[in-house]
Amino acid sequence: MPERAKALLVDDRKDNLLALEAILQGLPVTPVAVESGEAALKQLLTDDFAVILLDAQMPNMDGFETASHIKRRERTRHVPILFLTAADRDAQLALRGYAVGAVDYLTKPFDPWVLRAKVSIFVDLWNKTQQLKAQSEASRERDSQWQRLTETVDEAARVLRANGDDAAAEALALLEKARWGTATD
Repeated sequence: MPERAKALLVDDRKDNLLALEAILQGLPVTPVAVESGEAALKQLLTDDFAVILLDAQMPNMDGFETASHIKRRERTRHVPILFLTAADRDAQLALRGYAVGAVDYLTKPFDPWVLRAKVSIFVDLWNKTQQLKAQSEASRERDSQWQRLTETVDEAARVLRANGDDAAAEALALLEKARWGTATD
């Protein structure tokens, strides 16, 4: 069974985290709530996320610094970050958010349906990426199995050529057909 997408919710206020969890309820995503940038970075060491909802203004490590650390790590570089802030529509803050790698910057109060729609898109993209990774792995496994079969057929043909009797010649012909995909039932 495929892993369920997760959304990392980062806000220093518990009431905001509860509100975000309520907004995401019913979506095919597991919310993981943390109360600081430091806790978010620790969580990102162990879990993979489809999206990060990040408060821009927090004590100690703010959202911008947190995002900067997230984007520096190879493992988390491509996780989409949506900044959420109570600050009024200061264009400089939004530009700062985009500069550190955010895909969006929403000011509170925001429309919960808009946030749900944005999160849904990133969850869908994450799920499709996971499907592609699984298909790629299955394809690599098939290629590996085909390579092992080819090597085995080649080795059997080598052994039969070395022995050279009529039964060996017939078996060799069958192996050659199998090797090149021309064997018939």
